[in-house]
Amino acid sequence: MPQGALAISSEPFQGGSSKLNLTTAGGAVLVKASAGRIMQVNVNAAAAAAFTVYDSATTAGTAATNQIYATTSAVPAGTIIPLDFPVSSGIVVVPAGTGTVLAVSYL
Repeated sequence: MPQGALAISSEPFQGGSSKLNLTTAGGAVLVKASAGRIMQVNVNAAAAAAFTVYDSATTAGTAATNQIYATTSAVPAGTIIPLDFPVSSGIVVVPAGTGTVLAVSYL
């Protein structure tokens, strides 16, 4: 018996949890302190300088060997950065630049 066309969804995965309003005021931000997956970073207010994401369970673990992602320059507001990347220890985000506001979704 022939079947009809398969419906394919192109909707990106949103993540199961989120950490909102990450700013430069607090320096490194611990988003999650256990293994999981970082899904995406949303730039809500322009990143005036580069920011970084680390696989670490503490804010002290922001060494280059734990780096998952880093921007190379300023990032405009409205930018969505899909990562979909596994982490073995946790997630730490270091926003940079005055006025930067980020949101992170993760599992």
